[in-house]
Amino acid sequence: MTPECAKKLNKLKKILRETEGCAIAFSGGVDSSLLLTVADEVLGNRCLAVIATSSTYPQREYEQAVDWAKNNNIPHVIIASEELDIPEFSANPTDRCYYCKKELFAKVKEQADKYGLNCVADGSNADDVGDYRPGMNAACELGVLSPLKEASLTKEDIRTIAKEVYHLPMADKPSMACLASRFPYGSAITDDKLNQIEKIEQFLQREGFRIYRARHHGEILRLELGKEEMLAVMNSDLRKRITMFVKELGFIYVTLDLEGYRTGSMNEGLLIKSQAERN
Repeated sequence: MTPECAKKLNKLKKILRETEGCAIAFSGGVDSSLLLTVADEVLGNRCLAVIATSSTYPQREYEQAVDWAKNNNIPHVIIASEELDIPEFSANPTDRCYYCKKELFAKVKEQADKYGLNCVADGSNADDVGDYRPGMNAACELGVLSPLKEASLTKEDIRTIAKEVYHLPMADKPSMACLASRFPYGSAITDDKLNQIEKIEQFLQREGFRIYRARHHGEILRLELGKEEMLAVMNSDLRKRITMFVKELGFIYVTLDLEGYRTGSMNEGLLIKSQAERN
């Protein structure tokens, strides 16, 4: 670990120590796992992991998060956060994430108050600033801290510390955004559509894929894959298995995005529209 990275880790510890008690929105990804690990180290039983169940949160991710908190003896509670009950969310407007995070953080704050903890924190990092993230507005309104971002920790820093200092099993885990991010803005989000996407991504995982996204475009499924996965899918037998599985779930067409996987691809249309308006 570089001296600069060590300096950022010390700053993170200082930020968390100064809270004197913190409830952390814990998803089981590398960001929130490192945050929770460091908070547990410096705060002990004044640290609480709050894990939310939701139809937009893959079941396998939820189970892994609960198991990890249990296995590491970290105090935790489970709450229900059902965004689909919020019309402003399920209609899938461009500020969808604002309503999701407002719902989630309000419930995490309730747990913080219940357990006498001073603050709520999330796993946003320094790299999140560059993307379109309306959920940050909700976090700001509710006074949610982002200690990783405040300590200037990038995703690369977080993975390095998670691996080299704390030996976390999810150090190299690919990012896993909520399932709502698989739909174009304006396309209504329903339980049935979410179930389709979750089943497809579970199938891809069983087939050995590591980097993937299944994007829902009505009767069309668009697959974004990592470089190695794009090569693997050229195998005719695997391609046939994927196509058959997807069509059995109700899709008519299965497409492969030639640009491959990239974060925030559903925001690309917003950027194009914004540039067109400026011109």
